[in-house]
Order: sequence, then structure tokens, then C-alpha cells
Amino acid sequence: MTGPRMTDRYARASAAARDTLPIPLTLPELEQYLARAADLLRGSIDQADFKAYIFPLMFFKRISDVYTEEYQRALAESDGDHEYASFAENHRFGIPIGSLWEDVRARTENIGQALVTAFRAIEKVNPDVLYGIFGSAAWTNKDKLPDAKLRDLIEHFSTRTLSNAAVPPDVFGQAYEYLIKRFADQSNKKAGEYYTPRSVVRLLVDILDPQEGETVYDPACGTGGMLIEVIEHVKRQGGRPQTLLGKIYGQEKVLATSGLAKMNLLLHGVDDFDIAHDDTLRAPAFFTGPRLTQFDCVIANPPFSLKNWGEVAWSTDQWGRNRLGGVPPKGYADWAWVQHMITSAAPGTGRVAVVLPQGALFRQGAEGRIREFILKTDLVEAVIGLAPNLFYGTGLAACVLILRRRKADDRQGKVLFVNGGTLFKRGRNQNSLEPEHLDTLLRTVQTFADAPGLAAVATLDDIKNNTFNLNIPLYVAPVDDGEHRTLEQALTDLEVAHAASRETRAALEVELAKWGLSPSVVTA
Repeated sequence: MTGPRMTDRYARASAAARDTLPIPLTLPELEQYLARAADLLRGSIDQADFKAYIFPLMFFKRISDVYTEEYQRALAESDGDHEYASFAENHRFGIPIGSLWEDVRARTENIGQALVTAFRAIEKVNPDVLYGIFGSAAWTNKDKLPDAKLRDLIEHFSTRTLSNAAVPPDVFGQAYEYLIKRFADQSNKKAGEYYTPRSVVRLLVDILDPQEGETVYDPACGTGGMLIEVIEHVKRQGGRPQTLLGKIYGQEKVLATSGLAKMNLLLHGVDDFDIAHDDTLRAPAFFTGPRLTQFDCVIANPPFSLKNWGEVAWSTDQWGRNRLGGVPPKGYADWAWVQHMITSAAPGTGRVAVVLPQGALFRQGAEGRIREFILKTDLVEAVIGLAPNLFYGTGLAACVLILRRRKADDRQGKVLFVNGGTLFKRGRNQNSLEPEHLDTLLRTVQTFADAPGLAAVATLDDIKNNTFNLNIPLYVAPVDDGEHRTLEQALTDLEVAHAASRETRAALEVELAKWGLSPSVVTA
């Protein structure tokens, strides 16, 4: 039996669909449309917080338009049976009565509260996938977002239909990535908490080379960029990305950011994944009995040199992560992430790619002991130095550590060092890796051979003779070709040296603090 509420609900959505026909949107058109929505927030919301408002609205509009599209299709199939058209099996997501986009659009006051009510109702009926996806932005704060401002935003989004017919998932996914980068560019420093430049992401994924049927895990997944790139990598290799469905896992400490990761995957057309919200180091979400779940590929760009990360509990860690060399220091969680990722890598197939600050390669004390242990167990395959100022929020030169649970026979007892510090394009505010730089780095790792000025293969005895210090210049000497350096080369060398000095000073300050001394004694 079809009740009046069900019929009215469809009639409103159907009328809206007729008013805004699903004209296909090109990627540039969609990017422009989304960018315009963000522009409407200027003056009301801090730029760093744009994503907390624009993404939920965009996702709400998308799933509402898709629901209406699905409803119309089911209605046509059933000769106008509204009850049949409302069946859950006809819809990707359930949307309760009164919670469609057009229901909120019809409101003229207290629009923020109407949005919150709709968001929570949708999350409640889709708990397995959409829990917490809309975040907890201050929609009801009328000082920031008066009804007039929200009406403008909603009317802007209402000008186009975002159904699957108008915007296929791959196009929508690309536009979502564009908007994430746009917000990252605008907020810069804060962006480092949730966004890794896509060129760096591609490098890590291409090195790990995930295959059909393999499991992939990012313990610091941010907005899910690494996991999306895994899917794109499988596509580029001619594989079927659907074979990864149900085999993609991530964990993110910030609830709103974990919601963005879920949106990212869903808008790319991926339905079956598991993104957990919690502190990975303190409360890892994926485990089987007394052991952490183990994956084929473990990949991450965790927060650099995280402080107060839970080192006290690490000494009695129930998952045994501290067995890999001990407990990292309170002021630097970098090797705790490495320990967690190794423990989460499957025996035999498990491989790890992790971004670290270069200071983690040479700092001594507890970190030096962990480094020595992991090197002696022959897990480290490659150390790749990157150029300075590639990442949001820091000018430091980072590095990539590649580890394997079982290295190829011809690589056992050896580590490849790559000096990629000069491979970048200088930008006004931030440097970038270009395709030719990525090709050079990837080819160098795959070749695993000496290359003057670029790469060197060291034995574990070589590294032992350097007290297990992984600082790249100890192994890769610059080429002396007798030519004078260009200004560009000199600036690059200066940036690298400056970044290294900051790392060294930060490490010294931590050591001084242990003795109750002020950093001023360094310059006294």
C-alpha cells in the first residue's frame, strides 16, 4: 500500500528532477561548480574549515540525486508502483522520508538545523557505511551561517543535477580530489594533517605495485588519497579494481577527516571498504584475536614527529609492536609508525611504504636502537630522500622508507639509497614532483643499482660501519664533474642543508629538555 507521505515525497523530488534535467557535466564544469560553492563561504568561515561544510553538502546533494534517479528507474520498471520504488534493494543508500535534498531546500528558516537533522537521519539508516560521514560542523551557528547564506549555498547546489547519469563516479571522484587539493592549497599548514601531494602518493603506490586480490591498509589515511591511488594503479596496470573491493582498509584519528575518506571512496564508486575512526597507535582498529590484522600492502604518510603519542603504554603493548627494537621517544612517534606498519604487514607478501622526516634516519638514542634492530632483521629495502618543501605545513625534506617482510634473494643483506633531493620543480609557495621526477625515482628503485650522484647500494656491513645511520649523504656521494654549480643547484643545496639543520636542532632540544636545560645554552 502506498501512503500519501511516500507519494508526496517522490513528487517533490521528481518535480525537482524535471526542473534541473541531468545534463552531463564535464570535469572542468564540475570543478567550477564546486569551486563556486566554496567561494560563497568566504567571509563566513575560515578557509581551513571550508571542507567541513562544502563536502557534506556536496555528498548530500549527490546521494539525494542518485536516490531520485534510482526511484524513477524503479518506478518505470514497476508501472508506477511507489511502494516498490522505495524498497531498499533499489537504492545504494537509504534516505528516510523528510531527509532528501528537496526537503531541506523547502525550508525557509532554521536551515542549519534542518541539515543536521537530515544528516543524522541518513547516517542512522546507513550505519555500516555512512556513520559519522557528515561530520560535526557548526551548521546551527547563525552568526557564521545565517539562513540567507545557507539558502544561497543550497540554491547554488540545486542548479545542477548530480545523478550518475549527469556525473559518472570517475568524474565525480576526480572533482572531489580537485577540491581537496584546492582546500589544501588555501589552508597550507593545516592541510598537512589530511592531504599528501598526489605525486608523492603515486610514487609510493607504484613502488609497492599492489595487485588484484591483495589487501591494502593505510593506518593514517587522512582523506583516503593513498587508497584511491591504489585503485587507479590497478586500473593503469589493466587489472580489475573491483577485485580490491572489501580489501581496502584505513584508520584515521580525526572523525571529520575519516568521513572525508569515506566520501572520497564512495564518490569514486567504491562501496566495500573499512575506514575506522580512532587513534591507530593507541587503539588499532584491525585485529584478529591477539594479533593485528596483516595486509599485503601497508602504506602511509603519518604525522611527522608526533609528540605525546602514547609511549608509556607502548612499553607493554599488547600487539607486540615494541618487540621491533623497543619504545620510541615521547617527542618522536616516527619509528612507532614504522613498527606498527611492519607488524601489520603479512609474512611473505607484506611490503611497506612510509613517509618520514629525514631526521628519523639519523637521530640516535631510542630511535637509533630501533633502527639498528630493524636493519639487522633485513627488512629495509630502500631509503629515498625527497626534495624540501614538497609537503603542506613543513619545509622539511622528507624521505620514503620501503620495507619488505621477505626481500628478493638478490636484495637480501642490502639497502638501496636514493638521493632525490634535486628532483623537483620549484614553486612559488611549494615545490612539486613532476612526472619525469617520478619516473626517475621509480626506475632507480626498480633497477636497484648504483647510479653516480643518484643512488648507491650498501651492504648491512657498510651500514653497521656507519653505526646504523641511514643519512643518505653517507652513501650517495655527489658527482664532481668539474663544472660550476648553477644558482638553482646552490639554492637546492641550501634548502636541503637548512632542513637538515632544523631537524638536528629539534633533536638536540629534545635531548636538552630531558636534562632540564634550555635551548639557549646552545648559543650561549
